[in-house]
Amino acid sequence: KLRALTSSEWGAGGMLSPRGGPMGTLLAAGGAGLMAPLPARGEEVVLGLSSDRVSITTSFNGSQILVFGAVKREEAIVEDPPLEVVLTVAGPSQPVMVRRKARRAGIWVNTDAVEVDRAPSFYAVASSGPLAQVLSATENLRHNITIDRAIRSVGAPAHIRDAANFTRALVRIRTAEGLYQRLEGGVAIDEHTLFRSSISMPANLTEGSYVTRIFLTRAGEVVSQYETMIEVRKVGLERWLYNLSREQSLIYGLMSLAVAVAAGWGASAAFSLLRR
Repeated sequence: KLRALTSSEWGAGGMLSPRGGPMGTLLAAGGAGLMAPLPARGEEVVLGLSSDRVSITTSFNGSQILVFGAVKREEAIVEDPPLEVVLTVAGPSQPVMVRRKARRAGIWVNTDAVEVDRAPSFYAVASSGPLAQVLSATENLRHNITIDRAIRSVGAPAHIRDAANFTRALVRIRTAEGLYQRLEGGVAIDEHTLFRSSISMPANLTEGSYVTRIFLTRAGEVVSQYETMIEVRKVGLERWLYNLSREQSLIYGLMSLAVAVAAGWGASAAFSLLRR
């Protein structure tokens, strides 16, 4: 129903007074909305590493990385569903050729071969509980967290019917070598806030950047994540020999030959002295 505005509803210059009329009500409501508190922020990860660099020397026999951190929040702790933590450490990915051996005429020979398109040289996944409980299949699919999701293999030859077995064989072999690790219950959480875990890195590491990811989950759903890097580099004599073999292959080959000749001559001289 239309009506004429009274003089009390008009301000100077014909402006609508904020004290009356529908516009005044709208402004009051808008002001109240602006003054309303913002929604509380979610949980965030504050991460620390015992070392963000691993140096490979001639005497390198592995390393232990301590991953620790806290959950930053601006609201009360929610205990149900409980907070869970999943962390992954992934080395550089590269194609891998997996071969199957079979016995032919009493001799083991290579028969079939499948190239895995991408497989991390090292992969560790640790969680505060069983992975099936702390991480849903949907979140695992989205973030590629478990070992099988970190490996990509799609180009198997048409005549090979069991290509998945080659991927499983790769996981089995690298697990036995300590390169793939599944540490369920390997993350400790204190007071729903502090967490820590320890990752063992074997001696046969590949040089490169190792991506470290932390996931906070509730009821299997990822509520926050954080990512950082661990650098693995050769240093000292190991680094010098590595660069020489890649950049000056002729000199490296001649030097290797000279070392072999010197070692052979030294062994021959030592046996000659023993015979005397």
